[in-house]
Parts: sequence; C-alpha cells; structure tokens
Amino acid sequence: MRRRVGLISDRRMLDGHAAHLVLEPYITAVRDGADAVPLLLPVLDPPLDPADVFSAVDGLLFTGSPSNVAPQFYGGSPAREPKNQDLHRDQFALPLIRAALAAGVPCLAICRGIQELNVALGGTLFQHVHEVPGRIDHRERPRDPVEVQYGPAHEVVVADGGVLARLTPERRFVVNSVHGQGIDRLASALRVEASAPDGQIEAVSLTEPRGFLLGVQWHPEWRWAEHPVSRAIWTAFAEALDAVA
Repeated sequence: MRRRVGLISDRRMLDGHAAHLVLEPYITAVRDGADAVPLLLPVLDPPLDPADVFSAVDGLLFTGSPSNVAPQFYGGSPAREPKNQDLHRDQFALPLIRAALAAGVPCLAICRGIQELNVALGGTLFQHVHEVPGRIDHRERPRDPVEVQYGPAHEVVVADGGVLARLTPERRFVVNSVHGQGIDRLASALRVEASAPDGQIEAVSLTEPRGFLLGVQWHPEWRWAEHPVSRAIWTAFAEALDAVA
C-alpha cells in the first residue's frame, strides 16, 4: 500500500464561500516525488483532532501559503495587513505540529510551514524581512511570470552535521525565494540546517528528533524533479514514510 501524506490546506473565500485549498505543485510533488497518496486536510473550526489525522495519514506536509502566521501566536506586533492571515490554519497547524513531533510522524515544512514550525515550538518571526538591517529582499515580484517568481534567487549555505548535509554533498546551492516573512528567534528545539548569505535562516531540523523533520524556507515542490537537492528532499521524505510502516 502506498503511504499517505496529509497536506495542510489554506482557508480562502471564493464567491462568498469558504474553500480549503492546496496548490497543485505540492500535491504532485507528494504523489511523484514522495511516491505517496496526497490527502488534503481542511482547516475547520473547530480543528480536526490530531489523533484522527494520524489515523488517516503516515506523514504531514505543511505547505506554503500567501497568508502569514498571525503575530498573536508569537508575541509580535499587530500585522499591518490582517487580511493576509488565516487563523483557521494557525489554530489547526500549530497544535498539529507539536502533536506530530511528539508522535514521531514524518513532517516536511515548506515556506509558511517552516514559519509555523518555528512558532509552534516557541520561536518568533520577522514580519518584514526586507526591513531588517543587513537582510536582502526575499520577496518575489508579483508582476513577474510565475516561472520567474520561482526561479533561482539566492544561494544557501548548508550547515555541517545536519539533515541536509546527509542528503546532499552540495554545501552551497541556489534556491528560489518567495517570502516576505522569516525566522527571527529560532525555537530552542530547532537547529539551523542552512542560511542565506545575509544570515536569514533558510532550513531547520530538530535538535533531538523522534522522526523525520525538515523545514525549508524555499520551495522544493516547484519543478522538483529538475533539481538534485529537491529530489533528495522528496526521496528522504519518502524513505521516512516507509520507515514508519
């Protein structure tokens, strides 16, 4: 039986109706890159119980999103644009992360997902990375074609002795960059896996893992098969799913 991966949805309003959405690149990367059946998890109110989720899936993918983690969850100042928040997702994803890590459920966290991971474990976020002294602008240009938005943007440097160092011999490689927020204070349970040249944290893992966990700020789901590091990440996720059988 193929493994099953739960993908965390976004809640958005479409024509006056609440919809629960996941972008297709995440879905196809789970199906083809991780060789798993993708199951979309809605962000309801009240949220699904983690125990019910774990009975249905073998692993979790915390996806990227246009929305941001609400600053109330990490003691940040009020957001300039509250409309960019998704409280339904926050209230589901943050407790789910903590429960999944305690249970050793394999997890991959991408973009918003790595930010959720850091907040769930007690860390904080920069709400506007490009305004932090010394940081570059990590955002995409909305007017660019999507292929340009998700194209090569900047290099990352891999830390020694971590998950990424085991997955790839490359210690420097170029990633895409489609985010305005990013990790500020790193949660104590996490270690840095990779950083951008400006010092912004780009990947993390657990210091004392009970199962597979990798969080990345870039988007390895985008044309994953074309990039050796992306292929390695999805293969490692697949192997972790098989290992829990």
